[in-house]
Amino acid sequence: MRRVPSEPRTGWRETVESQGLVFPVTVRPDGTERPYWNENAYYELGAAEVDQLEEATEQLHGMCLEAARHLASGAMGPLGLPEGSLRLAQASLDAGTPSLYGRFDLRYAGVDEGPPKLLEYNADTPTGLLESAVVQWFWLEDTHPDRDQWNSLHERLVAAWQDLAPRLTQPVWFAHHEGEATGEEWMTVTYLRDTAEQAGLATQGITMGQIGYNEAAEYFVGHEAQMLRTCFKLYPWEDMLREPFGRWVEPRPNPMYGTTWLEPPWKVLLSNKALLAALWHLYPGHELLLPAYLDEPHGLTEWVAKPLHGREGASIRVHAEGIEHEQPGGYGAEGWCYQQWCPLPQLDGNKVVLGSWVVDGRAAGVGIRESDGWITDDDARFVPHLIDTASPSEAQRAAWVDDDRRGPRR
Repeated sequence: MRRVPSEPRTGWRETVESQGLVFPVTVRPDGTERPYWNENAYYELGAAEVDQLEEATEQLHGMCLEAARHLASGAMGPLGLPEGSLRLAQASLDAGTPSLYGRFDLRYAGVDEGPPKLLEYNADTPTGLLESAVVQWFWLEDTHPDRDQWNSLHERLVAAWQDLAPRLTQPVWFAHHEGEATGEEWMTVTYLRDTAEQAGLATQGITMGQIGYNEAAEYFVGHEAQMLRTCFKLYPWEDMLREPFGRWVEPRPNPMYGTTWLEPPWKVLLSNKALLAALWHLYPGHELLLPAYLDEPHGLTEWVAKPLHGREGASIRVHAEGIEHEQPGGYGAEGWCYQQWCPLPQLDGNKVVLGSWVVDGRAAGVGIRESDGWITDDDARFVPHLIDTASPSEAQRAAWVDDDRRGPRR
């Protein structure tokens, strides 16, 4: 794994905006801009590194499903969630309500440096999808058309919708929070809606604030009081369950009126940082994990304190040799997970995190972000990647996805 300086394409900003990345720069509080999409460099991965990451991602996915059941039992406390949330999550797990995708954030420095380490799992509302699936693929075709990329996200999302279709009542509604100003959530939902339509599903768009509930008939509604039978929502479960309509969410949707939610209610367990402590409890010493504990460091001398419901690096505290740092943010009242400090690898002065995607239980590709500070927050930069192998044919790519669909899920 190496970072390679690169000359940006002429008109790169207009190009990525035309591909849906309407947030190509990060606007700072003082009004200045810096690139979010950064093609001044790219990351080159070896085939052995991709194999290692792919295997680790699918192994972590299976381990997390076991950890979800442990958390649902209440063995590690209420996780800062409203009363009844664990019962709902447990029943949703037992019902086998479907899930679409997630993103593992991994510390990884290359195959010679040992296995990747799990930093956290963005299991409920992961973003960074459009740039991982689409924008960096077009960058590869423009700049290195003879090379490969670890990126089957688009094909796997379309295939996943096709596989889910018999379990979903159409149309599938796609909801985002209307208050998000950058356009990232809107475009993430728009892209996912496009993959569903390519899979042959009927769709509609909505904002979270437009979702209602018919108390007399006992079902959720969308525009013009239409019944909301299937809804993908880019909105955190821990917030949704606190709101007035949260008490009507069903773990196993009523076959006539109930709503199937994507991601499902049990994802509230995996998006919680208590997952890290549950994994370490169930798999102590596992090579893919870092020691992690709830409420206190439990003997860790260097640690990162993560609020259970934190997002985008907010409120994280670092205590390590030569480093005492606290990110701003409003999280923490819900509780904390303490994870062993493991500094990110630095390439050309950039601190690097790999976002490894899983779709329908299968590893699907990577998005790489780099930052100046130790916490990967909303000031990080997305950098494209390639693999040092020749580009496969479209037929080969399709065959790989199809073979995985027929194989057993972990």
